[in-house]
Formats: sequence, structure tokens, C-alpha cells
Amino acid sequence: MLKYKLHLSFLLFPFLLNGQNSMIFGIITDALTKEPVEVVTVFVEGSTKAVQTDINGLYKIDVPANKSLDLVFSRIGYKKTKYHIKSLSNNEKHQINVSLMPEDSKYEVTITGSRIEDVGMIREDIEELKLLPITSGNFESVLPSIALGTTTGTGGELSSQYNVRGGNYDENLVYVNDFEIYRPQLIQNSEQEGLSFPNPDLIKDLSFSSGGFEAKYGDKMSSVLDIHYKRPTIIKSSVSLSLLGGNAHVEGSAKIGKNKWNKLRILTGVRYKDNRYLLNSQTKKGEYIPTFTDVQAFIT
Repeated sequence: MLKYKLHLSFLLFPFLLNGQNSMIFGIITDALTKEPVEVVTVFVEGSTKAVQTDINGLYKIDVPANKSLDLVFSRIGYKKTKYHIKSLSNNEKHQINVSLMPEDSKYEVTITGSRIEDVGMIREDIEELKLLPITSGNFESVLPSIALGTTTGTGGELSSQYNVRGGNYDENLVYVNDFEIYRPQLIQNSEQEGLSFPNPDLIKDLSFSSGGFEAKYGDKMSSVLDIHYKRPTIIKSSVSLSLLGGNAHVEGSAKIGKNKWNKLRILTGVRYKDNRYLLNSQTKKGEYIPTFTDVQAFIT
């Protein structure tokens, strides 16, 4: 009978040793803001025992009793903190509140973003479009080169109108800075050798779709031309002259107040077009006054 009692005592002894634990609990806060810090890892150094603080910065962890240990508090963005704890008695509860000091990051973080492009939209660099030879000075003349199904209007290369897939010229939707431009040719049909509304010197980027564009662009059937003007940050200007006219633009910004990001941005463009040199070379003579002037300003 004594033999069985000894065996039972040895079997129960390890479980009694394992059950001798103490508990440490507390709250972890930011040393500067005094706000609770969540997702702080709390662990006993040299062991795999670890817990994390909750949204209120609270934690509790079971540690071995009757044994000195080091408790470590670690989180990205804060300096690692270590507390030495003397042996705790069995089932003892001990509170430790910790204030973590923020740590300056030594690593450079680069954040990049991406988005899904609008389906059916063609995006072009306006500076590259300016390099293409254009008789009229209107960038609509280069649309047939970048989009299928697009042709110039009945006035040929001098026209500021364009047709898409056999549609009429007034079935093309034009947006400038998210505002719809009605009758963007500025003039009536059959008198279309004028200036288009968008000024190429003021354009930052443009998108064009000859079909399959989103419903948000409105009720036109043929195409969408979506244009955004520049938001200048430095002073720049340009002047261009030709036998058919000229154009000039000035852009710049000025700081308002002490905030360096609060700026007044001014964008101004002037265009002049005269087709008499070209029309006078024709065999058929007539009285023409084909001069056009356009002044635009965009202030933000």
C-alpha cells in the first residue's frame, strides 16, 4: 500500500510545480501623450511566453512563481523597455504600469500608390503632342493619330472640329477641370477654322476615349475629351510665333500667409490666329477676315 502512495506522490509532484504561477498585469501608455498603446508585445526574456496589449493598453501575463525574471515590453516605433522582477510568491498578482518612449525611425519609408485606370481612356502627355506637326494650331488635329475611328471635321486640317465613328461633331463631350464645355468649337458649323476651347499651353494632362467610356461622363454618344489645367508651383512663361499667328502664356504662384502650402496660383494664356496667309494662296478669291483671338485665365 505504501508503494502505491509513493508512486502517486511522484506523479502529482510535477503538476504541483507547474501550477505555481504568478500574474503580472498593468497598462502601457505613451510617455509623451499619456494615451494607451495597443499591440505592445509583453514577454518573459528567454521564454516563448508572450501576450499583447488590447485597444485600451491593458495586459496580463502569467509568470513562474518563486523565480526572478526580466519582463520585456516591445513595439515598433517605441524604445524597448525591460523590467527586472524579483521572485513572486505563488498566485501573487503584481501590477506594473509602463510608459514607452517614442523612438525616431532610422529607416526611410517610401509609400507608393496605384489605382485602376478608367476603362477605355487613352492618356497622352501634352508635351509630346506639341511636338507633332499641326497646321491649325489646335490639338484636336492630332486626335486621329491617337484614337481609332477619329477624323477631322469637314473643314479638314484647319478645322477645330472632329468626328468619331461617323458621329456628328456636337456628339463629342469635352470636360475642362471637371466642367462640361458646351459647344467647345466657339463658332457655328461651316465656319470652323477657329480656335478650339482648350489652350495647349495651359493643359497639364488629357484623356480621350472614342468609345466604351463610363456613364459618369454624361449623355454624349461619340467620345469624351477630359482635360485638366496646370496648378503652377513656379514662375514660367512661353512664346510661340508662326505665319498663322502666335500664342503666349504665363504661370506662377505666390505664397499667402505663413503657410508655405497656401498659395495663389495664376495661369494665363493668350492666342491669336490669322489664316489670311494660307487662304490668299488659293485660286478662288474672296473677302476673308479669318482672325481669331482667345484669352484664358485660371486662378486657384
